[in-house]
Amino acid sequence: MYPLRVDNLSLQLPDGTMLCQQLSFEIAPGEILVLMGPSGSGKSTILSWLTGTLNKRIRATGEVWLGETCLNHVAVEKRKLGLMLQQDYLFPHMSVGQNLKFGLRGGSKSERESRVSASLKSAGLEGLQDRDPATLSGGQRARVSLLRTLLSEPCALLLDEPFSRLDVTLRGQIRDFTWHSASRLPTLLVTHDEADVPANASILDLSGLR
Repeated sequence: MYPLRVDNLSLQLPDGTMLCQQLSFEIAPGEILVLMGPSGSGKSTILSWLTGTLNKRIRATGEVWLGETCLNHVAVEKRKLGLMLQQDYLFPHMSVGQNLKFGLRGGSKSERESRVSASLKSAGLEGLQDRDPATLSGGQRARVSLLRTLLSEPCALLLDEPFSRLDVTLRGQIRDFTWHSASRLPTLLVTHDEADVPANASILDLSGLR
């Protein structure tokens, strides 16, 4: 595993507003960095920049590194960054198993089947391969979404308010499952809720960086 590093990131909106200036940070494998700040402070925009999907009207300078590789000019699908959003975005025309296979890389058909079965069992979802995602509970959908992200074998995990749509009981369960599943990855969490911040995380408050 490799650290995720950002060097001297500056983001400027089309109207001239600076979201951040000369922002730098590094997240080692197994570490969690939390971006906090009010709405409009640039949290989700930073994630878009990291993944290479930033709106072209937003002016950005700076570099993002995964280990010794600069990702600035690496295609979106080759950056090896796993992204989990508020919405789970499971494909409605695919079964749970087919959704998970979509994230898999390589291996024979039997190997992919085994990995899907093992991942579902690890998440307490054993036997749900053939289920329609529409029949799952919110917590089940959240776990399937995270499993699909992890099965793509990302080198870092980016989380954008992934627990905000869950009820209080489910939030605790899914948070614990997420931190356990991503324990070896550098993880960047965007949230406005302090309850989502694990005890071992570092916090970067964007409210004072403009």
